Amino acid sequence: MSRSKKNPSPEEVDAARRDPRLRRAMDVGRRDPEWRLRGRCLSVDPETFFPEPQLKETPNAALALCSGCGVQAACLAWALDAGDRNGVWGGTTPRERQVMLVAWRDTVAAA
Repeated sequence: MSRSKKNPSPEEVDAARRDPRLRRAMDVGRRDPEWRLRGRCLSVDPETFFPEPQLKETPNAALALCSGCGVQAACLAWALDAGDRNGVWGGTTPRERQVMLVAWRDTVAAA
């Protein structure tokens, strides 16, 4: 079984809860419905955000674009709400979001 498919460990989830990207996404939540209109990704080929591991493409270019984006937290909140498991969203890889999703759902359920 590949690493990206395994369930997150409790330690991984605890680390995700402390991740500043997730904390900002939790703060922003759904308060910014027009975030897509301001993303740095608007001027970039969408394929950049969906690298093909079989072709040994890395997410580095997408992650670099996300790192300076002003709507990174809203983008990540959207991806976590939607449960999106593909591509780069909010400066995170699918595996990072898989782990963050556990913490995200715990927070949403508690609210």
